[in-house]
Formats: sequence, C-alpha cells, structure tokens
Amino acid sequence: MITSNKRLASLTASRRILLNKASQREIIIGWLFALPALLMYAMFVLLPFLMSIRYSFYRWNGIGPMTWAGLDNYRTILEVPSLLGTISNAFRLVVYFSFIPVALGLIVASIMQRVAPGRLGALARTILFLPQVIPLVAAGIIWGWLLALPGLINQVLKFVGLGAYTRAWLGDFDWALPSVGLIGVWVLLGFCTVLLWTGMTRLDPALYESARIDGASWFTEFVKITVPLLRHEIGVCLTVTMIAALAAFDIVYVSTAGGPGNSTAVPGIQIYILAFTQQRIGLASALAVMLMALVLIVVIPIQRLSREIT
Repeated sequence: MITSNKRLASLTASRRILLNKASQREIIIGWLFALPALLMYAMFVLLPFLMSIRYSFYRWNGIGPMTWAGLDNYRTILEVPSLLGTISNAFRLVVYFSFIPVALGLIVASIMQRVAPGRLGALARTILFLPQVIPLVAAGIIWGWLLALPGLINQVLKFVGLGAYTRAWLGDFDWALPSVGLIGVWVLLGFCTVLLWTGMTRLDPALYESARIDGASWFTEFVKITVPLLRHEIGVCLTVTMIAALAAFDIVYVSTAGGPGNSTAVPGIQIYILAFTQQRIGLASALAVMLMALVLIVVIPIQRLSREIT
C-alpha cells in the first residue's frame, strides 16, 4: 500500500513537471512569436518617445550641438500664451470629437436598435461608418469646400432665407474651431454608433420587457438600463475619441493649418511648426511630452471607471 502511494505520488510529481515544462515551452514560443512586433514597437514607439524626453531638456536646432536647458522648455510652454493656448484648444475639441459623438451615438444606436434592427439598420450603420473609411486628409479637403464662403453650406443658408448668417466658417476667428469640431463629429459619429450598437445587441431583451411591464418609458429604459450596461463600450468610445481630439493633426492641418491666427492651433500643429519650421526641437519635444502626459491623465481614469463593477 505504501509502495503504491509512493508510485502514485511520483507519477503525479512527474506529470506536474511535464506540464510545467510544456507550459513554459508554450510561453517561450508565444514570446518568440510576439518578439518581432515587440521589437518594432520598441524601435518606432518607445525609442522615439524616450528620445523626445531627452531632447525636451535641451536647446537644439536638429543639426548643431545640443545645449542643456533643464526645465526651461517646459517653463516656456506654460508662460507663452500661444503655446499654452494650443492645449486649451485641444480640450475644447474634446467636446466635439468625444462628448458629442458618444452622446449622439448612444441615441442613434438606441433608435436603430428599436426601430430599424434589420437591413435598414445595417444600411444606416454602413452610411454612418463611411467617414471612418475616408482618409482624414480627404475629409478635411471636402469639408473645406463645403464650409468655404461660396460652399454648399452657405448656399443652403441663402436658399432657406438665412443669408445673413453666411460666413467663411473656417476663416472666422469665432467659428473656425467649432467648424473643425463639426468635421470631427462627422468622422467619429459612425464609429461610436457602430460600437455602441454592437454592445446593445448583447443586452438581455428580458430586461427591457420587464421594464415595459412596469410602465417604463423609452427614456427611462435608456437611462436606467442601456447606458449603465454599456459602460465598457462607452469607455472605449471616450478613450478613442479623446485621444483623437488631443492628438488631432490631419483634419486641422488640411482645413485651417491652425488659423486664422492661432484660433484652431492644437499641440500637433504647434509641434510640427516648432520642429520642422522653426527648428526648435527641444521645445517641440517638451510640448510632445506634455501632450503625452495629458493623454494619459485623461485616459487612465476613464479606463478605470469603465472597468469598475456596479
């Protein structure tokens, strides 16, 4: 009896050793498969980011010798209104690129889920998602034509008797940033709608049936059931759209190039100007590092909140 127990124990131990070796082998093979992607990520993302952090502490024109500046570049960003204003403009774009598309996406997805769940809904989702397929440069050019003084939008306003409100939307100091924001809403609405609609399809219909039996209205169902259960999808939408707003470059550069004046200047545009036009690599790197820090400060709390269990 004792001998059989010892054999059983030795067999169990040997099996555990074999399983551990097999699992370790699978882990090593998995890392080997991931190694090329990790090397590319380190080469094209991590290394440039670390180099930007280093350059941010120097004064450098990109060619000559570097001069130690310490925190002077960061201090310059906080003291110069035109540089600090780019960060303010980026946060203003968050309203248009993030909050409005997510809110409208929730409403549109809820309506499509209720009214048009079949082919009509699929067609509507396809049409809304098309701006995601169009290159952002092309979208900026198209909307530049539409928002120009002789553009279609002004022609429509004149046709309906609102000619007094026509203007060069992208050339107006007060309306340029909201106009760029409108382009962002158009681009990101389809992404938010499709993602949120996909989340709604996994919700249990019995929850809505119970709410209707209790006399709940559509708005009550939307607020009490749909929104709380789509917490994760909303978190993803907010994360993606806020990063798009804070790191905006393509649409702004093509449509306004940061003008008129600095009314639509965002950190991405300013980094480009400082680095490639003014050859102030250190200052551009400091602004890039600050932008990365702002993105992390904004995104990490959203990720944590969206993962909390209610």
